[in-house]
Amino acid sequence: MKTFAGVVYVAFVVDTFSRRIVGWSAAAVKETVFVLDALEMAIWQRDRDQHPIQPGELIHHSDAGSQYTSFRLAEHLDAAGIAASIGSVGDAYDNALMESTIGLFKTELIKPQRPWKTLSQVELATAERIDWYNHRRLHGEIGHIPPVEYETNYYTELTKPQVITTIRDLY
Repeated sequence: MKTFAGVVYVAFVVDTFSRRIVGWSAAAVKETVFVLDALEMAIWQRDRDQHPIQPGELIHHSDAGSQYTSFRLAEHLDAAGIAASIGSVGDAYDNALMESTIGLFKTELIKPQRPWKTLSQVELATAERIDWYNHRRLHGEIGHIPPVEYETNYYTELTKPQVITTIRDLY
């Protein structure tokens, strides 16, 4: 088995409402295609969950890396009805949620388990980590529950029948 000597690039699509990672992709090269793969996974995930994206309701925020500023990604976002937002160069605060997500990913998964032998190993470990992150990790920003539970609670509340009460004056 050939040792994997390259750098690993990972693109995540995180729902800022629930903190859920809804799409991701790993690659040995930093190109637009791996970002498109993460975006497609996010769109597929929302369709699978029966909460498809609605054109005009989403914003894709990213840093100013070349893989995020490509015409190909811009066209893809436009076709899906997703607005593009790119942060200012060199400003980690512009994209703090993503910087935090990636920092945790590197600190808790990538660095402790290196050296990685193949990109496939990284992908499998990433899939397992994201499953844990979405279904079992408690997130303080959303009430100390996992993102999937937070979303489930939200959509359950949305579909509950509304109780209408009328008050009648009795004279």
